[in-house]
Amino acid sequence: MPDPSTPLRRLGFLTIGLFDGADPAPGHESTLRVIELGEQLGFDSAWVRHRHLQYGISSPVAVLAAASQRTRRIELGTAVIPLGWENPLRLAEDLATVDLLSGGRLNPGLSVGPPMRYDEVREALYPDSADLEDFTYGRVERLLAMVRGEPVSPFRGTVGIEEFSDRVQPHAAGLADRLWYGGASLRSAQWAGEHRMNLLVSSVVKAEEPPAGGEGEDGAWDFAEIQRSHVRRFREHHPDGAAARVSQGLVVVPTDTASREQRARYEAYAASRLPRTATPQGPGRLLFAPDLVGTSEQVAERLHAHAAFREVDEVAFALPFSFEHDDYAQILTDIATRLGPALGWRPASG
Repeated sequence: MPDPSTPLRRLGFLTIGLFDGADPAPGHESTLRVIELGEQLGFDSAWVRHRHLQYGISSPVAVLAAASQRTRRIELGTAVIPLGWENPLRLAEDLATVDLLSGGRLNPGLSVGPPMRYDEVREALYPDSADLEDFTYGRVERLLAMVRGEPVSPFRGTVGIEEFSDRVQPHAAGLADRLWYGGASLRSAQWAGEHRMNLLVSSVVKAEEPPAGGEGEDGAWDFAEIQRSHVRRFREHHPDGAAARVSQGLVVVPTDTASREQRARYEAYAASRLPRTATPQGPGRLLFAPDLVGTSEQVAERLHAHAAFREVDEVAFALPFSFEHDDYAQILTDIATRLGPALGWRPASG
């Protein structure tokens, strides 16, 4: 196994938080227990996905508020909140509140664009303004300004016995520096850099004009090379340059302590998703990375050979969607005790 050129500095994980629609409470409790386990294992961060009208976490900010009271060290993130579903001012209030409750541990990840399946939900979501809503980067810029403490109202003062602020309250100092943008294209990577955000990259990219090496001689697209071009574009346009933070979120499943039955399910899961990695998918031309399943030594070798992984020193490995709680406990334990150290990472203490 080759030595990493840059030891992994920060190790996190991402979960979708699935639940049974007929009995949703146990699934939410399982998510909180997974986050608690992550802290016990020394992970630096735990991230939750965001799903609307599905059987996954629809209110990650609320879930992380609960997690903040059951943990004391691990950072808590969203990957990502699609702002098309949100009012930026109200979200700014919620994010600041949870950041304060967590002691400054919140890392909100954001994205823009129309809500998923917008034609079917627009009347329920925006009955009076569906054709007027702005789903561009301007929606993120509004949130950024509010979190950074810029005025949102021309009035500041006292009316009767009530005092009013012209800025979002509460204000969480430092939260603006922990805002992330979930980008999958060169354009989004550049925009995030120009606006001084951190960048989340995942197991999906847009197959645009390939960079040098981004398309092989046989016409196959090289996911890792494309993602590396995004990381580099981001840092080229960020004031912090090479020091600008990027976190990678590939699907990683170590099998060191898995049972024979678990290994078989993990391998079947990865195999069922492999065909979508061969060519760009759908009108958005989305290209997916293969899931990494194997022993920690095998996974580490594949990561060390991954062009984009070699550009980063922090990750938030994604847990597969549909596994059981015991599966997640095994995967997280193997990541923390075997894969992480193989990548040069050391668990947080305390």
